[in-house]
Amino acid sequence: MATCSVIILNWNGAAMLRKFLPTVLKYTNDPDYEVIVADNGSTDDSIDVVQQINTDALTQGISQTARVFPFAVNHGFAEGYNRAIAQVESLYTVLLNSDVEVTEGWLQPMLDYMDTHGAVAAVQPKIRSWRKKNCFEHAGAAGGYLSRMCYPYCRGRVLWHVEEDKGQYDTTVNVDWTSGACMCVRTEVYKECGGLDAAFFAHMEEIDLCWRMRNKGWRLVCLPESVVYHLGGGSLHYDSPRKTYLNHRNNLLMIYKNKQHPFVVLLIRCLLDYAAALFYLLQGRFGACKAVFAARYDYHKMRRNYPRG
Repeated sequence: MATCSVIILNWNGAAMLRKFLPTVLKYTNDPDYEVIVADNGSTDDSIDVVQQINTDALTQGISQTARVFPFAVNHGFAEGYNRAIAQVESLYTVLLNSDVEVTEGWLQPMLDYMDTHGAVAAVQPKIRSWRKKNCFEHAGAAGGYLSRMCYPYCRGRVLWHVEEDKGQYDTTVNVDWTSGACMCVRTEVYKECGGLDAAFFAHMEEIDLCWRMRNKGWRLVCLPESVVYHLGGGSLHYDSPRKTYLNHRNNLLMIYKNKQHPFVVLLIRCLLDYAAALFYLLQGRFGACKAVFAARYDYHKMRRNYPRG
């Protein structure tokens, strides 16, 4: 049984696999680790690409190869990972985006920290931008937090502004959430907490899971000794109405599910959501405006599936 399973969820990402999987195999080259590509019903040549990368790795003297878990359909980010993790028995699992470049020694500091800190359920590395490697990347940066109104933000990033990494966050700190771009989690805790919420499909599902873990008393940590580089922007553009819809809907569901006495925050968020919709309308972003209304409508329908104690 492997100590750690590194799982890369892929959907029609052959180009990303060609670019980043070889480095994952090179720097995760240890018999105690396994690398898995969970293929979410791709219609491109992703699986063939993985096999070719495996062959190339062996030719280069790298013993690590990637196993493939082929799924017949696209289950989305959340359920795709759930189905993959259900098939592993390792002590730790790393959720790793297909567009992440890892670095030499990236994994061991996280595993060592988890080994020696039994109250920690998940850790993330510092996540820098692949395009501008001296700067943080917005999806996780140097650890995630939630504002009083439960909007997610990160050390090193506010909205779309990211900071240059000058060592200002080279401290190990507790965080509210760890990024799904690269998250090392205790496999058993992941399963016990129910995994990622498949109803979310994508966006904020890792924040929801982290909140559930914290509610059970677990700590979450950002560990700056480990560094990876995230390309980002590989799924939905930040201005996509679909992304706006998922972010608004899932954030509301997350609050309803996890926050103690959430109703004041949800009332204020209602006002803020309609203000956002008006802002989009005045900008001429009619798709985003409609997405906010659709998100709120679906939130009210979906929250019935989450009875509160």
